[in-house]
Amino acid sequence: MPNLPDVVVWSIPAFLLLTVIEIVSVRLHPDEDDAGYETKDAATSVGMGLGSLFFDFLWKFPIVAIYTAVYALTPLRVPVLWWTVPLMLLAQDFFYYWSHRGHHVIRILWACHVVHHSSRKFNLTTALRQPWTSVTGWPFYVPMVAVGVHPAVVAFTSSVNLVYQFWIHTERIDRMPRWFEFVFNTPSHHRVHHASQGGYLDRNFGGILIVWDRLFKSFVPETERPVYGLTKNIQTYNLLKVATHEYAAIARDVKAAATWGERLGRVFRGPGWQPRTRAASASASPSAVVEGPAT
Repeated sequence: MPNLPDVVVWSIPAFLLLTVIEIVSVRLHPDEDDAGYETKDAATSVGMGLGSLFFDFLWKFPIVAIYTAVYALTPLRVPVLWWTVPLMLLAQDFFYYWSHRGHHVIRILWACHVVHHSSRKFNLTTALRQPWTSVTGWPFYVPMVAVGVHPAVVAFTSSVNLVYQFWIHTERIDRMPRWFEFVFNTPSHHRVHHASQGGYLDRNFGGILIVWDRLFKSFVPETERPVYGLTKNIQTYNLLKVATHEYAAIARDVKAAATWGERLGRVFRGPGWQPRTRAASASASPSAVVEGPAT
């Protein structure tokens, strides 16, 4: 097995230092348009992050078992060399893009990812607001294992991707140099991703690179000030409710569904999906409000 460092653990001191620097910057140089910090919100984000470490450890066992089985079955092997590691990072970032996009457009996957978007603030603690059901992401990386990438390398590249994304959760950085903005994911691009305005919904899914969004037509530049959060925000700081509220909403919708088609749609279609008959009825009513996809 390749001997690769635990990038997330080694990065924790940098996470803490950068967060303190951002908090001091917000306090010394407040911006009236900046979402800033709110104590309960930041504490919730940190609590969700700590909880995710525990649950990710539990989910690791079945995921590693599946990846190990796939790796054992394939005759292919990709060696861990100085020139193959960047290629594997590139491949992981490509599959991350599709995983991230899938977690926005399939409701049962969105139920996991919605946790990360549930804060109405946007700061470095928001990066720590991670789900407790991240088991939903493993199928997207099976192709890497199937072509001979060792499961430990998949875990390493995923950690690098996660660590990179920490610094882009801030309003204290306006724009990076133009060439950097064109190629890489940046705070500006990611502010769009966390916004709830209609034109910003479900955009900028890239992890390290933004070129995937440019290539697959999901890129939108930051033009207006983002409004962070969900199209229908949750009013709670309870960690369990933050972690499970969309699963509970799915269960309610499935229970209330009239047909099996509607039940399946409530689970596997988009977060804002409505049955055709109900959508038509709602649009015919002047007072009805049909909620669009969450972000």
